[in-house]
Amino acid sequence: LALALASLLPTAGARRSQDLHCGACRALVDELEWEIAQVDPRKTIQMGSFRINPDGSQSVVEVPYARSEAHLTELLERVCEKMKEYGEKVDPATHRKSYVRVISHDGTKMDLSGLKFDGDVTSSLKFACESIAEEYEDELIEFLSHEAENVKDRLCSKRTDLCDHALHIPHDEL
Repeated sequence: LALALASLLPTAGARRSQDLHCGACRALVDELEWEIAQVDPRKTIQMGSFRINPDGSQSVVEVPYARSEAHLTELLERVCEKMKEYGEKVDPATHRKSYVRVISHDGTKMDLSGLKFDGDVTSSLKFACESIAEEYEDELIEFLSHEAENVKDRLCSKRTDLCDHALHIPHDEL
């Protein structure tokens, strides 16, 4: 019995870690997309070389600021601070953890029933967010610099496997 129990413990710990990283990835993308949406769509930034070519021209292009690499890099530096506005919710049937906002962007009242909101949750989520933002910075910028659809699913599930629970569940051999 002790051996059977001991063999289950790493799986439960791995699942908790995967729930945390998946939740952090999804929250990170949500926050980045919300921040991008807050930028005036008419705001632009000049990109390219500021050197003058021999013919007197410059290779400078104006691109929308919201999805520029400069803006996205700036957002990635500070977005994980927003994890303090999230709480942990445990599904009673599956015991899987998910992370939801406890403070809305617009100030509307949120349903906080069944939510765990404390320093351990927010610091774990913030640390996972920072790890993901650092490790997948190039992918985040690649997906968010273009108005891609389903960034959350494409990045957190397909590109990084952070949310592919089913692929990592051990199956009994036949």
